[in-house]
Amino acid sequence: MKRIILLISMLAIGSAVFAQIEKPVKWSYAAKKVSNTEAVIFLRATIQPGWHIYSQNVKDGGPIKTTFTFTPSKDYTLVGKTAEPVPVTKYEEAFKMDVSYFENTVTFQQKIKLKAGGLAAIKGQLEFMTCNDHKCLPPEDIDFSIPLGK
Repeated sequence: MKRIILLISMLAIGSAVFAQIEKPVKWSYAAKKVSNTEAVIFLRATIQPGWHIYSQNVKDGGPIKTTFTFTPSKDYTLVGKTAEPVPVTKYEEAFKMDVSYFENTVTFQQKIKLKAGGLAAIKGQLEFMTCNDHKCLPPEDIDFSIPLGK
């Protein structure tokens, strides 16, 4: 009887460990007003060692690139495209092509032009894919809301 209870306990613990969801990337957000009419939005990914996320500029046929979609608003307009630092670019056998990616941390920046009146928050969604040397996780979509004071 003790063996059966021990076996069931081990299976339950093993299943719980196996079922844990991997989340190797954490996102944080900030905004900085540059003037009364301009601000910069910062979207930062902190990536666990051994993992990486992909650049916004990945060619077709490769992994899911990181994308940012800002919810249209009468309170602001986007100025240019979302900027990113220089990524690492290497050949990945899984995709049979050179791909550009980021490890450890990366901060993307988006300039915005503020219109008259106050602005409560910049809202939108980001999509990204995380991989390591052995596997890729399914792409994730994350909603964000970044407060911006008046």
